[in-house]
Amino acid sequence: MSYLGPEFDSPQPRRPRRGPLTVALAALVPGALLGWVVYEAVGGGGDDGGRTASAAPASGTSGAPSPSTRSASPSAPPSATDDGKRPSGGSASGPLKGKVVVIDPGHNPGNFQHSAEINRKVDIGTNWKECDTTGTSTNDGYTEARFTLDVAHRLRTLLEQQGATVKLTHDGDSPAWGPCVDERARIGNQAHADAAISIHADGSAEGNRGFHVILPGSVHAGAADTRPIVGPSRDLGTRIAGNFVRDTGEPPSNYVGDGTGLVTRTDLGGLNLSTVPKVFIECGNMRDSKDAALLTSGAWRQRAAQGISEGIVSFLRAS
Repeated sequence: MSYLGPEFDSPQPRRPRRGPLTVALAALVPGALLGWVVYEAVGGGGDDGGRTASAAPASGTSGAPSPSTRSASPSAPPSATDDGKRPSGGSASGPLKGKVVVIDPGHNPGNFQHSAEINRKVDIGTNWKECDTTGTSTNDGYTEARFTLDVAHRLRTLLEQQGATVKLTHDGDSPAWGPCVDERARIGNQAHADAAISIHADGSAEGNRGFHVILPGSVHAGAADTRPIVGPSRDLGTRIAGNFVRDTGEPPSNYVGDGTGLVTRTDLGGLNLSTVPKVFIECGNMRDSKDAALLTSGAWRQRAAQGISEGIVSFLRAS
């Protein structure tokens, strides 16, 4: 998601952090640091990584990396279609039975045709912002909205196989646009979600690459009160970040987060208005050629979903 959109403008000042990965990541997810070291050793940590979205989605390009050297967990589906469609049915039991997860695919493919609707302002507690944006895209026209929906479908399948009840804030064609950022938060709240995640991809400059997980800062203004969820959301985000590094090989962002892969924000309606543990993840930078080659790969998107899933499962089992 670009920093020019309603959920990502005016980046908040960041407190200095040390090191490429925090001690917290290594402590909570023991394999994460080792995975990152291995990734660096094989030359995966290059520093190559704007925002103008194409209105006409184009097919994703190839250029996928070699399959991850880490074996998929037993919960992974035996195969996944490249468009992220889930197999029919789902597990009625499993370790996450009784748990509710809300997945928020950033933006909506229909937003391009509904500029008036998505430009109207909504109250996010601290101020007013546009309902939503179109999102960004790769230089070849593979849209963020298409990417996020694909990863959301894959993630839903993995979590349902663990027995979780999963709800999406939208599913591409329903609703036809949006929903607005305040409604996205409200869907998670009304579902009494045990965990919620908003999936995005960034639209920064070439050379800026890597992922980052956005955590809610402490906000108490208007309808927003994140104080009860700041702690659990940080736990959720740290676990997701550690597993994402390990499963995808994608480095932590080299342009925000000071190399930790974690960023705290207080200007995002989807987080400000949440009453359940929630984080955002920017899976990579669509405007960087190296990241774009990953984001447009179905095999890599499956590993991205796997990393996010494992972080959520870890959080829910510890809750």
